[in-house]
Formats: sequence, structure tokens, C-alpha cells
Amino acid sequence: MNFLAHLYLSGDNPSLLIGNFIGDFVKGKNLVEKVGAKIAKGIELHREIDFFTDQHPVVTESKKRLRSTYRHYSGVIVDVFYDHYLAKNWNNYHDEPLAVYAAKIYTLIQSNNTVLPERVNMMMPYMINGNWLVNYAKLEGIHQALSGMARRTPYDSKMDESISALRENYQEFKTEFEIFFPELKQHCKEWVERNL
Repeated sequence: MNFLAHLYLSGDNPSLLIGNFIGDFVKGKNLVEKVGAKIAKGIELHREIDFFTDQHPVVTESKKRLRSTYRHYSGVIVDVFYDHYLAKNWNNYHDEPLAVYAAKIYTLIQSNNTVLPERVNMMMPYMINGNWLVNYAKLEGIHQALSGMARRTPYDSKMDESISALRENYQEFKTEFEIFFPELKQHCKEWVERNL
């Protein structure tokens, strides 16, 4: 999953960040009852990011390159590919080194473990030990992330094989990310201004 982008797009608001991070693990409505008003806003932002991304024509181009082989998993794969470009070029987006940022994020998430869904609490030791956020910058890290996701899908997703598509089309995906991500960043900024 594209954890790094969701975290980055939350800015430095801890509640928004936690909610955005757990967004894929909290289903349904009545978010305020489930997690409280502040974290609920982060989940709403997560859903807004997913909606904007799924509708974006540049992302559609990236997914189209994968669809014949990976079908409905193509969107998930593109999300992970895009996290690679964000991590690899982190200094273009953030003043703090990625390793420092990731360490702070891990600490923040762990300090909020009482509000995290059970599946997130179970995942966190693996995420921290494998330093996923930093390792997204390497192709091996992306391959590990996709392989882990492939093991957890009920069908033969072939996501573990998609690293070959990233290698073969590296510049095309990079160009699409560089067009799309500033637009997503601006969209999130405006959403936060309207909703917080």
C-alpha cells in the first residue's frame, strides 16, 4: 500500500496523519463513533486521496500499462510504484531526510497504538523492522512490499511479478508520477483548508 504518500499528504497534523495512515483498515461510516472526530478527518482525507487518484487521467495511463496482466490489482500496484518515486526523490518534497521522517512516523504511530485497528498493530513490527518507508526508495523494497501483498490476496494477483513492469517502464511511470503528484498535493492542501 502507498503508506508514504498518505503520510506525507497529511502534513504535520498528528491526528490527520494517524487517520490517513489507517484509512484502508477502517470500513464503513460512523467514523467519529469509531475513532473520534480528529482521526476521522484523517480517514476522510485518505478516502479523498483514493477517490482523486482513481479518477485521475494520468493515473489511468499508468494503470492501463498494467491492466492486461494484473487486472483490478493494477491500481494497487501503481500506488506502490508511485510511493517508490516519492521515496527515491524525497529530498524534492521534504526538508527532512527520509530516514529521520520515517523514524518519527514510526514513533508517532506506536504512541497511538490504542486507537489503531488490530491489523495495523499486528503489521507495525514488520513495517518498522523492515523499515518499509525508507526501503520504498529501492526496487528491492518495492518488490518485497508487492510480494507481501501478493501473499495476502485470496487470488493469484501476480503482484510479486509486477516489479518487472516497473523496471521495463521506469521512466514512463516516473514521468506520470511527476505530473500527477503535485496535482494531488494541491488537491489535499485545498481539502484540508476546507475541512479542518
